[in-house]
Amino acid sequence: METIINYFSNMPTAHRTFLLVGGLAFFWMVESAVPLFKLKYNKWKHALINIFFTLTTALINLLFAFILVKSSDWVVANNFGIIQWIDMPVWLYAIVGLLLLDLIGAWLVHYVEHRVKWMWKFHLIHHTDQNVDTTTANRHHPGESIFRFVFTTIAVFIVGTPMWMVFLYQTLSLVFTQFNHSNVNMPNWLDDALSLVICSPNMHRVHHHYRMPYTDSNFGNIFFFWDRMFGTYIKVDNKKLKYGVDTYMGEKDANDLVTMLKIPFQRYRPTPKYNKEEKL
Repeated sequence: METIINYFSNMPTAHRTFLLVGGLAFFWMVESAVPLFKLKYNKWKHALINIFFTLTTALINLLFAFILVKSSDWVVANNFGIIQWIDMPVWLYAIVGLLLLDLIGAWLVHYVEHRVKWMWKFHLIHHTDQNVDTTTANRHHPGESIFRFVFTTIAVFIVGTPMWMVFLYQTLSLVFTQFNHSNVNMPNWLDDALSLVICSPNMHRVHHHYRMPYTDSNFGNIFFFWDRMFGTYIKVDNKKLKYGVDTYMGEKDANDLVTMLKIPFQRYRPTPKYNKEEKL
């Protein structure tokens, strides 16, 4: 455990970059070899759009990193936060910290983005992708990247996390989001086994179906617990899914960078009314 703490306390920027690029490359190759959907799209053009948003997220995190570092240093120095107040072994300290960071910094902000209209207009850029693959993982409007940074910082104060734990959480979050967005055709038995602990691809893809109530389900990123605990878990046959978001199914909405950057500042489009509820 001490080795893990030391590594993430001094994690080189080059290693974080390698995880981002290496993870995308790895899952890209896997989903190309065993795809769930044989998507008919220009994979490179699609990837470049999503990589643009990946870079804007990285830039925002870099610009505000000092806030995260100062916050983490403060909670440790002042013995502030849940895990600072409870005496426990280091391994349990790490597990509890990661669980709570995932709850607040990933699940909760994601849930709120689906409930607050002005936040949803930023987040829906992630949902406009009609060809979900591993590059979709980091397709977040710059405005949404700020929301997520704010919630992560709040989580640091509530949980009381040292910086090594924040880096460990961010590393796991990066890898898992690339994994559970990947267009990989996994055997059901393997996916079911994984989803007892983590958010598997079959679990998360449901969230990218273009219609409600599926869009408002399966918000998790690393751990599966939160959706089952809060009643937002839905399981369906992934092969019946249709990606996108029903209010923005146009070509420009999904594939034009300038249009996507403008969407949050345009008038809100309410969910269309359907004659009957869809059952997948």
